Amino acid sequence: MGELQKLENHYKNIMIVGGGNIGAGLAKQLEKTHRVKLIERNPKRAEILSQQLTDATVFIGDGADHELLSEENIEQTDLFIAVTNDDEANIMASMLAKRMGAKKVMVLIQRGVYADLMEDTNIDITISPQQITISALLSHVRRGDISNVYSLRRGAAEAIEAIANGDSMTSKVVGRRIMDIKLPPGATIAAIVRGNDVLIAHDKTKIESNDHVILFLINKKYIGDIERLFSPSAFFL
Repeated sequence: MGELQKLENHYKNIMIVGGGNIGAGLAKQLEKTHRVKLIERNPKRAEILSQQLTDATVFIGDGADHELLSEENIEQTDLFIAVTNDDEANIMASMLAKRMGAKKVMVLIQRGVYADLMEDTNIDITISPQQITISALLSHVRRGDISNVYSLRRGAAEAIEAIANGDSMTSKVVGRRIMDIKLPPGATIAAIVRGNDVLIAHDKTKIESNDHVILFLINKKYIGDIERLFSPSAFFL
């Protein structure tokens, strides 16, 4: 990471907008190790949160209130997180916070069309529950011994973690060098997790039984080929 970009300092000051289940749960997890401020516009909900949270500070107000953000020194905020149930409110609050000096902003977006638009804004991180859910479901739906599947670029590509089972007699990958494996077009083996070691994949790297193989697949129409490739067969020679 140090070679790719300047590493950031650990977050210390965190401001959360939205005191629903997500915002409250997040504040609860972070308040012991970070300085957390939580903004909730509903007075009754804010009162409940102030009783539930021991170290976080709860404010009643609007996350897009310029005066409130200024009073709470938004420019000293390391991470601003907007997680209300209103996409527009999350977007506006995050964009305002970023403009006022928040070092990094994170926004929760429910609607896919908004998530796509966020790529052209100054918002640093967009969280889409739909994409997270899709990735989780795919890992259970895929055939073959596929451990994890992550949807990338709004579903345009996938990162796959496949387990190499069997032996050289029953598997199309075990005991073979990467250069000898017939991968479908657009598929790349990036790394191999072997026990506690992570190996960067090279052409001459040989895959062993129980290896976890990390692949990137650009064209999703070849997912079936990947699944079949990692499915051992008693009849394969």
